[in-house]
Amino acid sequence: MIKNPFRNRTRATLAIIGIAIGIATIVALGMVTGGLQSSTQSTLKAGSAEITVTKIGNFGSSGGVMDESMVTDLKNTNGVKDTAGILRINSNVSTSSGGSGFGSMGGFLVNGIDSSKLALVGINSVNGTIFTNGSSNEIIIGKTVAQNLNKTVGSKIDIYGTEFEVTGIFESGNFIYDIGVFTSLSTLQNLTNNTGKVSYIQVKVNDNANASQVSKTIQDERPNDLSATTAVDQANRINQSLGMIDTASWAISLLAIVIGGVGVINTMIMSVFERTREIGVLKAVGWKDRRILGMILGESIVLTLVAAVVGIILGIVAVEIIFKFFITSQSFEAVLTMDTLLKAFGVALLVGIVGGLYPAYRASRLAPTEALRYE
Repeated sequence: MIKNPFRNRTRATLAIIGIAIGIATIVALGMVTGGLQSSTQSTLKAGSAEITVTKIGNFGSSGGVMDESMVTDLKNTNGVKDTAGILRINSNVSTSSGGSGFGSMGGFLVNGIDSSKLALVGINSVNGTIFTNGSSNEIIIGKTVAQNLNKTVGSKIDIYGTEFEVTGIFESGNFIYDIGVFTSLSTLQNLTNNTGKVSYIQVKVNDNANASQVSKTIQDERPNDLSATTAVDQANRINQSLGMIDTASWAISLLAIVIGGVGVINTMIMSVFERTREIGVLKAVGWKDRRILGMILGESIVLTLVAAVVGIILGIVAVEIIFKFFITSQSFEAVLTMDTLLKAFGVALLVGIVGGLYPAYRASRLAPTEALRYE
């Protein structure tokens, strides 16, 4: 049964390649989706603040600044335990060794925050020391920045023409923060002419408070100025985007079943046609119809399972090549999950059954006397 599908190697190879391409696409999309889900979960779990408050229509952008006094105002909101104002800019960088750029991004996120509020963005430990508040030119950098720029504690980084010393390296678990750096809020405000301004505010609610209710209260009190988003809201939005990728993956799966099924039907029908006399001999010596049907169907499934293995390998290799040469940031990694593997083998199994059922039925219905007379 295992060797029979490969008697005609050229035909079997073409069938395997056709099925493997569809399987490889399913695996590649599954790995990307798995990586996004993993990064999203770690991001949402990393930060201690449950609510992000921004100026309406300007999430996280340098143009969407608001008065720093709003940080204190929000802290006085019912249900709020603590707040942290953050100024964020995107900076092209250069190093003391003369290199520049950050992977394919050409820069990274620079965040200004009070050093006592780092826990609100999920930074609870730093390899080295944290920066001091005030006018000191000290920064802590994310693990991804350190790896991409080959920086260690004590290294120098130039930001907006000012040289900063790296005092520590952190890993927050939030891929957005880990591809950036943090420095004193007042230092960054002065450096970028944003004195008394912040880009967004992180809000930590009381233990007995409902984050959604607090978020609604913030927006109701300032309907024309602020937008408040909870971590749950962010998760739902990301899940909707991931759902679109998953839908595309299922559409490709269906296409793989149709195209692969046609290829397998053609391959197995030709195999049955070429082995008509052999099947007649088997039936003449006592093989039942269901045994003939099981043999041909089994050969079809063997062919598609081999294609599944080839497709999985191709998908993994393709993703690894893309991430090595085109996505240089180490803040996001593709993840091969058991669900993706099961889906790949499930599609291959279904293709094998769909594609082999008709040829197997046709073989099982051959009359022994007619099959033996076939030349």
